[in-house]
Amino acid sequence: MAFNYGGSDPLGGRDPEAIRVEALRAELAGLLERRTGSDGRHDTVIPELKLYRYSRPTEPMYVLQEPAVYVVVQGRKQLMLGNETYVYDRSQYLAVSVELPVVGNVFEASPEEPYLCLTLRVDPRELASLIVETGRQVPPDDHDGRALYLSPLQAPLLDGFVRLVRLLDTPQDAAVLAPLVLREIDYRLLQSEQFGRLAQMAIGDGRLRRVSGAITWIKDHFAEPLQIEALAKRVHMSPSALHHHFKAATAMSPIQYQKRLRLQKARSLLLSGGTSAEAIAYEVGYASASQFSREYARVFGQPPRRDAERVRDAVAGGAPVT
Repeated sequence: MAFNYGGSDPLGGRDPEAIRVEALRAELAGLLERRTGSDGRHDTVIPELKLYRYSRPTEPMYVLQEPAVYVVVQGRKQLMLGNETYVYDRSQYLAVSVELPVVGNVFEASPEEPYLCLTLRVDPRELASLIVETGRQVPPDDHDGRALYLSPLQAPLLDGFVRLVRLLDTPQDAAVLAPLVLREIDYRLLQSEQFGRLAQMAIGDGRLRRVSGAITWIKDHFAEPLQIEALAKRVHMSPSALHHHFKAATAMSPIQYQKRLRLQKARSLLLSGGTSAEAIAYEVGYASASQFSREYARVFGQPPRRDAERVRDAVAGGAPVT
């Protein structure tokens, strides 16, 4: 039964939870804007926490998206993984459970309202500890196998992020209190609809954990020939299962993943200058410089040297890149 007290509704008919979320988000945006005086990445005294700011849209860039939780509090960004595009803004957080080669760019940002984002690296060991402590059962490994997903950003989780960023103003407190807030954030993440996926990464022996092991090996040996049978044996999967689950998680096959790592490493070396494209091709594992040039142009749109010159000219002209 509803009661009418004759007065006006102080919330204007709005959901109290939505009002709280907006207040927390506004506070977090203010904290990030104050602590990021320039565009780009800003490391913090809390090693797991990084802050980002961009005052205008960025050009699409190939990057290796690290396993972390990404929270945008102002502006919008998109990631392209395989044939899928993920757009995330202040209504959702992005979570990545394995390292993924993606194309990313900020597409909503301005000097008046810059893109503001924080990233938090989550330790699977802490998640595992909480799962054991709370006595929750690890569910069956029956999720879609993706290593990148979006979830609604709700007040309890957002509140934890606000209190974590506040600690940056008092580094002496952060040393003691940040681990407690980080543990609370881990707990909140485990209360989400993504519990099954997180639990399998932290404590299970499921597909994502085995795919993660394969990715770690490929990263550490990206310039070496990749033998799928040997890699599958290493992570206790059949070659066909490895290929299927690897592609479900990363939107590419192990060979394609290795190729993308090689090309992104080559691009980084080219941008730093000091050696020829042919020498870089052999350094990252290509047996043929011409094949390297063809595949590089297919991914980045231009041959190696021309692409490197274009990116350097863009940066010199003040164009932001992600």
